[in-house]
Amino acid sequence: MIPDPMSSAFPLDGARLRFSGDTNVGRKRNHNEDNFYLPTEERLTIVADGMGGHASGEVASQMAVDTVVEYFKATQEDAPLTWPFKVDRGSHAEVNRLVVGIKLANQKIVEHSQKDPNCRGMGTTLVAVFFMDDNVIIGHVGDSRVYRLREGKLTQLTEDHSLVNDYIKMKRMTDEEAAAFPHKNVIVRALGMKETVQVDVLEEKPKLGDCYLLCSDGLSGMVSDQQMTQILEAEPDLDKATQKLIDAANANGGIDNITVVLGRVEPI
Repeated sequence: MIPDPMSSAFPLDGARLRFSGDTNVGRKRNHNEDNFYLPTEERLTIVADGMGGHASGEVASQMAVDTVVEYFKATQEDAPLTWPFKVDRGSHAEVNRLVVGIKLANQKIVEHSQKDPNCRGMGTTLVAVFFMDDNVIIGHVGDSRVYRLREGKLTQLTEDHSLVNDYIKMKRMTDEEAAAFPHKNVIVRALGMKETVQVDVLEEKPKLGDCYLLCSDGLSGMVSDQQMTQILEAEPDLDKATQKLIDAANANGGIDNITVVLGRVEPI
């Protein structure tokens, strides 16, 4: 089930976090395989972009979101249950918590696709952001993205796990060639592709006024960074900004499902 548009707010070390999120089928697809989660208790937000067709992509993205959220709720009070995955003892406990939750999601999707022929080959991208009082932890797999708007500058924090990005990193393709690349939607890492998955993690310190944008490629593939920046700068209301970003993606073609989550650090 695709969640309804929603918003929420939480205290954050002398400030507050305000969230808004929504998803849209776009103009070309007949069903929505994206899912998202906004926090109800824990300061965790997620965007997942399913793939597989015949509604199995929607199954994968929902399973990913549900698994990570359930794991976070189960480990909220206790030390994280890390079995069956090796824990990086050099990382913060909450980093391990996020990585293990995502790996569990991958495991469940793989097992489900093996048992149900209708879901064979299903998978999903996932970006998850966990806000601590003095730290932001980002975990991601695939080509859904996390951006941060800080003092008027929009920065892409995640790196796409896509074929086109691999070519760019190997310097076999210029940005101009990448824009015209016919296989831009081919991703090289996702939940459900293999029995094990590598989760990229990054951490940073949040600042007052920061706005974090999580999105599926239905937004990032249709709306330029410049246009995103203009919308976020011009619209202080997060709910309206979310809708304007989705409207912009549809106005530019809306060739895929569009999901947007915004999280902003605000003064109390």
